[in-house]
Amino acid sequence: MSRGGHTRFAKGQSGNPNGRPKARRPNISAFDIIFDKTLTVTQNGKARELTIDEALELQTYQAALQGSRMAIRKVLKMIEKREAALAKRHPNADLPPVRLEREYNADNACEAMRILGIIERDPAWGDDRSRDKVANWAAQAAISRPGQAKLDDKTVKEIRFFTIDGARLKWPRGRCA
Repeated sequence: MSRGGHTRFAKGQSGNPNGRPKARRPNISAFDIIFDKTLTVTQNGKARELTIDEALELQTYQAALQGSRMAIRKVLKMIEKREAALAKRHPNADLPPVRLEREYNADNACEAMRILGIIERDPAWGDDRSRDKVANWAAQAAISRPGQAKLDDKTVKEIRFFTIDGARLKWPRGRCA
């Protein structure tokens, strides 16, 4: 075969006249494809179109309202993110800075521990003169923590006294002196 004048392509003409083939798949992830889809959701008897992302957020809000701790954390993070975006979008220099004040009060701490179920009112004292005692589960959790020092007889006696039903506590082996 000679290289004279008869070549496959004329001088200056591309070897691929149609150009490079188009990519078959765009560079988007499977999540992007899923999040672009919409769902029809019925809320209060009305049909409504929601994206997958919106539907998941709605489900997270509902789980948070039902008490799911993980969902509550997620909702709080979403709120924090939204607040940061709003503050960035609309900065208000005219507003005075927020002044934080802390008030330490034993009654506030006791009320918080009552709400959490850590302490309970002592039923033996009645309502007029209330005294709080530690719930059994909280005292049991405290004495069962690994790596704690041995407890002397006086401390064991005090723990039993300040627990609702101290006689029912199970003492870990080797913790009492």
